[in-house]
Amino acid sequence: MKKRLAVSGTYSTGKTTTTIALSCLTGIPRTHARTMREILAGALPGRRLEECSAAELIQLGMRRFTERAVHESHLPDGFVSDGSSLHEWVYGKVRVRAGIHPTDGYDATDAPPDFYDEVIDAMGAVLKEHALGAYDAFVHLPVEFALVADGHRPVSERFRQLSDDLLLHTLDELGIPCHVVGGTLEQRLATIVDLFGLPALMSLDRAVELARAETAQSHRRAAAAAPRRAG
Repeated sequence: MKKRLAVSGTYSTGKTTTTIALSCLTGIPRTHARTMREILAGALPGRRLEECSAAELIQLGMRRFTERAVHESHLPDGFVSDGSSLHEWVYGKVRVRAGIHPTDGYDATDAPPDFYDEVIDAMGAVLKEHALGAYDAFVHLPVEFALVADGHRPVSERFRQLSDDLLLHTLDELGIPCHVVGGTLEQRLATIVDLFGLPALMSLDRAVELARAETAQSHRRAAAAAPRRAG
């Protein structure tokens, strides 16, 4: 049976490792969009994410949504998505309260310009509509782990909590089935397989091993690319 599952959660909740492991375990294709920092290199060469204006951040969010929607459209028989279109809406919306470049020492002078909230809400109408048609159900990963300090997540703990709350509120508002799944990676996988009656093509341990190896390799590539972007 076709399954179009989105794995939800804010920064550093384990979406990437969970979706890779779930894809390995079940054989369901994984889809995702590049991070805004990765998209930035081609869209605005020479710029750092922390230097982007509100308008430029909106541009990056729309590029990310377009990439996500195209990838999903190539998988008509089902997929497991690392994140969803709602994330572009939520992250944009929370910047209204947490600052354009949120840190734990939020400076009110970093508040977005007046137009930003209105534009984000208009974008949100499109992104919510997409989510209603694109995903059969969500698996939401709560905030259980500390924020990874890798230089690729320019956000704060406050930003994470606000994002988590808004993600759950939006899913409830839209009426999309949502299951909150926590615990270790092995526990998450077992719960998701049971919830949706998914096949298991290998052991949980093997799926976790493969996912962690792929995630580690991805982090190494990002770390190697960072000096080139800075230069």
